[in-house]
Amino acid sequence: MASFERNDMKKIGIGLTGFGVFFSFLGIIFFFDKGLIAMAMQTLFLSGLGLTIGLKSTLLFFAKPKNYKGAMSFGAGFFLVLIGWPFFGMILEAYGFIVLVSGFWPTLVVFLKRIPIIGWIFQQPFVTSFLDHYRGKRVPV
Repeated sequence: MASFERNDMKKIGIGLTGFGVFFSFLGIIFFFDKGLIAMAMQTLFLSGLGLTIGLKSTLLFFAKPKNYKGAMSFGAGFFLVLIGWPFFGMILEAYGFIVLVSGFWPTLVVFLKRIPIIGWIFQQPFVTSFLDHYRGKRVPV
């Protein structure tokens, strides 16, 4: 198994990303609070992503031609949250996020199958047949 070097910048980035997810959850729980969602997704999540994988890699990821649709949706959702429509902004951001990371689903499924309790669910025949249907349509790199 490959070991990943975790320097202090990556540790801070992982922490910021975790806080971003947590504050996003709180924003949804508190009836789509505009301030919490704006702070969570835009400030903490994106800065955490930038520190974790690097600023250049983050910009290249959003600037790839195959990721334009997801990046534009994510940006439009960010704008909707800022102008005061957090519900619609979160929906658009979620769609953009799913489009952006859709190439990583096969890798994520392999990882989830190896987790002790969750892996059992992903190894069931009906789940496996559903996931195999979508495997291999996009390559993440």
